[in-house]
Amino acid sequence: MSFLMTLFSSPSVIYGVLGALIVGEIALIIFLAVLWVRNRKLTEQLKTFFSGKSAEDLESVLLKQLKNTEELDREIQEIFEILNRLRALTLKSIHKTSIVRFNPFKEVGGNQSFCVALLDGRNSGMVISSLHTREGTRVYAKPVVNGGAENFPLTDEEKTAITQALQNKVSAAESPTHSSI
Repeated sequence: MSFLMTLFSSPSVIYGVLGALIVGEIALIIFLAVLWVRNRKLTEQLKTFFSGKSAEDLESVLLKQLKNTEELDREIQEIFEILNRLRALTLKSIHKTSIVRFNPFKEVGGNQSFCVALLDGRNSGMVISSLHTREGTRVYAKPVVNGGAENFPLTDEEKTAITQALQNKVSAAESPTHSSI
């Protein structure tokens, strides 16, 4: 109970709660207004529909409504197909990334070497590693399929970068381990 008293003693919390309540009330009023307008339109349509029309008119109204429904079904099917194509396309783009910086050799100072994992929606892609030594820098790329490498052994840093990417951790975590590619 004292926690609530302490929490609500802060003016900014009280203002935040009051602001949320006001926004909620406004949204509720707008929602009710929309419902009221739709109800009025529906009531007017029902009055017209049941105002002594002959059977021929009622049949034409129903046929027109059936035609509109069929057209809407076709449009919904088109939208569904487009959505499926977009979903397949987005699974091919890069969704998950991670970078791990490390020092592979004790004689070179600083964590100037790194591994970058770039994975798509199916957990496939590549891991790029750069090893920095006194003699130069070497860059390696290895394919990643379903979160692992099939034909190439992975270093601990590459495995860490892939794991972090799979967990959707976009970070620059540093690894003190020593290994070579």
